[in-house]
Amino acid sequence: MAAKKLVYITSRFPFPIEKGDKLRAYYQLRDLSKDWEIHLISISDIPVSDEHLEAIRPFCAKIHVLRINKWMGYLRAFWGLFGRRPIQTYYFTSWKHKTRVKNLLKEIQPDHIFAQLIRSTEYVKNYHSCSKTLDYMDALSEGVQKRIHLAPFALRWVFKSEWRKLMLYENVIFEYFENHLIISAQDRAQMTHPKRDAIHVLPNGVNENFLNYTRTSEPEFDICFVGNLSYPPNIEAVKFIVQEILPTASAQGVKLKCLISGANAGPQIMQFQNQVSITGWVDDIRQSYTNAKIFVAPMFIGTGLQNKLLEAMALGVPCITTDLAHRAVGCDAETISLANNNEEFVTEIKRLLEKEAGAEQAEKAKIFVSEGFNWHAINARLSELMRKSIQE
Repeated sequence: MAAKKLVYITSRFPFPIEKGDKLRAYYQLRDLSKDWEIHLISISDIPVSDEHLEAIRPFCAKIHVLRINKWMGYLRAFWGLFGRRPIQTYYFTSWKHKTRVKNLLKEIQPDHIFAQLIRSTEYVKNYHSCSKTLDYMDALSEGVQKRIHLAPFALRWVFKSEWRKLMLYENVIFEYFENHLIISAQDRAQMTHPKRDAIHVLPNGVNENFLNYTRTSEPEFDICFVGNLSYPPNIEAVKFIVQEILPTASAQGVKLKCLISGANAGPQIMQFQNQVSITGWVDDIRQSYTNAKIFVAPMFIGTGLQNKLLEAMALGVPCITTDLAHRAVGCDAETISLANNNEEFVTEIKRLLEKEAGAEQAEKAKIFVSEGFNWHAINARLSELMRKSIQE
């Protein structure tokens, strides 16, 4: 029997894996390719190299990269200030590419369409010749609302406007798709659609290489933080570590060595290079996690499931995070330590630096991740959901 045709559309090319949406897309494509004939359509505002194309090509029958000009995107976003849709949908939606996608759908005749994030929905929402799945991933409106107070005063009206537009759009776009996904029960609860309970919670998984990794040397650092260092919630987390946790620990006589690692470190991060070690992008991020005794994630804004926590847990590194991130993971306080202010973080750091306490928690965390966050099992559920909607 011929494989069903799946059009999978993204607002960024899913490689290299330095952002959460790329990670999710990469592993979904990898696993779905075993049962589906995948036609990938990726919108991209940066060039996609042959090397990156080759990383994805084994999973796809065809790859279509639709480049958008950043300056034209900014112009569309500016006009979006006065439109009804969220600004980000204007940035990523090119009328030229809408025509291209329309023609591609006629040519491919897909059995199902998968749209990642609301940024991609304008391209496929009006195609009704097959069933469709929308992956919200996060409650984006909630994430923008939490960032309003961090925006420069003159721009807060923009964030408030985007928040309201996102809430409306998340509800309106719901009706165009048969299936709806989100990354955590916490994010689903933050959606305002009256049928939000029909949204399927589909978490991210953890690569098997994290669970099987073995440290080759003793950790050089006491604490570390890993993530995309251009993402505002991660920037705020690094600031909190340097400006709150480290001084509080120092005042208590504890000198902590800290490692910050991840892609796209800008001036807001590099200003701290004399106080902490900043590696930027590394080829094997597992080395950064395991080069510290404890992983700290002071996440006070943002939404979604923090993959950084799952990866640290899978590697056997004890973790400390806030209620916000902890609820999305869905484990108890014996699996991930909880802290919501600088004093609590330092208290937990000191406790976990004791080898016995840290080792006990790390073992529980590793078991929790291995049992509940397996990419193959998660994506098998996704495949079944899409197949069921075809039959209906």
